[in-house]
Amino acid sequence: MNTKTYVEKHQNRFINELIDLLKIPSISADSSYKTSMQEAAQMVANQLESAGCDEVKIFPTNGHAVVFGQKIIDAQLPTVLVYSHYDVQPPDPLDLWDSPPFEPVIKKTDIHPDGAIFARGACDDKGQMYMHVKAFELMMAENALPCNVKFMIEGEEEVGSEHLEDFINEHNAMLANDVILVSDTGMISKNYPSITTGLRGLSYVEVEVTGPNRDLHSGLYGGAVANPINILTQMIASLQDENNRITVPGFYDKVEELSQEEREKMAEAPFDLEHYKTSIGIGDVHGEKGYVTNERNSIRPTLDVNGIWGGYIGEGAKTVIPSKAFAKISMRLVPNQDWREITELFQKHFESIAPKSVNVKVKPHHGGQGYVTPIDSIEYQAADKAFQDTFGKSAIPLRSGGSIPIVSLFENVFNSKTILMGFGLDSDAIHSPNEHFGIWNFLKGIETIPHFYKHFTALKA
Repeated sequence: MNTKTYVEKHQNRFINELIDLLKIPSISADSSYKTSMQEAAQMVANQLESAGCDEVKIFPTNGHAVVFGQKIIDAQLPTVLVYSHYDVQPPDPLDLWDSPPFEPVIKKTDIHPDGAIFARGACDDKGQMYMHVKAFELMMAENALPCNVKFMIEGEEEVGSEHLEDFINEHNAMLANDVILVSDTGMISKNYPSITTGLRGLSYVEVEVTGPNRDLHSGLYGGAVANPINILTQMIASLQDENNRITVPGFYDKVEELSQEEREKMAEAPFDLEHYKTSIGIGDVHGEKGYVTNERNSIRPTLDVNGIWGGYIGEGAKTVIPSKAFAKISMRLVPNQDWREITELFQKHFESIAPKSVNVKVKPHHGGQGYVTPIDSIEYQAADKAFQDTFGKSAIPLRSGGSIPIVSLFENVFNSKTILMGFGLDSDAIHSPNEHFGIWNFLKGIETIPHFYKHFTALKA
């Protein structure tokens, strides 16, 4: 199977089709984009049908739709379920984009001399999702599909996949599979392919601190009435100690501690600390004492403020003590930490440290469990062999700091492993202005994915 030849022959069409998909502002978090979400779902369905699926259907949910497609060639053969999402993050702040987020442009960069597509969703996850559609097209066109394939492309990943569990439970038989293939992660570099073997879990909450029953004049009331913004910042500051460890009681009780051998294996991955600092414009790194950067952002739990607001933020001055202050806080969790338990621990602690001068509310948003896949499984071996076929070297097993909450759900429901074959790079600015996806990475993904099908089917036999 010469996948490279097919990709080279059709690469311009592949790129143009992806650009058309990226033009659709499928922002799941904003209800005003409901029509765009529907348009994106329909385009994905059309492409699955064109690629060769026998059955394609758009399933409504209480939120945004799930697109399903399948090609069953023999019920006795293994089945690969491809999971991805067509929704994207909001593009704000718009003024930091060099080009409009939904008007894709191709530009060359130092890392991507062949060009990269700049647009919201280019890497996360429309570009990586579309690799799988085109890889399937390739196998169908070359009469090289060795097993059955199903696609489940959802529209709510960026808002916590709120309705996906219900959808999976309702359509369990339809979605039955032997392995789940996901490309919503990255690799170390173009020269060092990697397979993500671990994901952190997530607990996301919003907190509200209320003081007086209305905004007050800061001259008349300042010094006598608690300022909710001041109180909130003090409470947040107390959530980490001088060693940057989280102070919520019970937070570390179930944290998985890796052995020194495992930590040494992780350290084999190439990492340039100076480049890391320069690439994001910082003078030094910061984090939990006793761990290096690549451990802090992958195998250790965290607590971060994602947004904070209150009072007057318009032009000029307005001297008020605000009635309320708010913050959004996320906690990245490691395997064995249950996100619901952590959310409860946080809520209990945060409410307990509030002074009597204010009222505090903690509103849980969404969360998910962490996940680890073993590197001695046939699923992992198939992915590694696929990378060997197209990169000429084995992939490095790597734990990711990110979260894909539904991965642990998949294993519980389907009793099958998830393989995370990502082709993005850390520099692709996902969730940020100027998100992009290298054309080389996009095409390399299409070239590599069919080899996974080949090796998995052979190993499963």
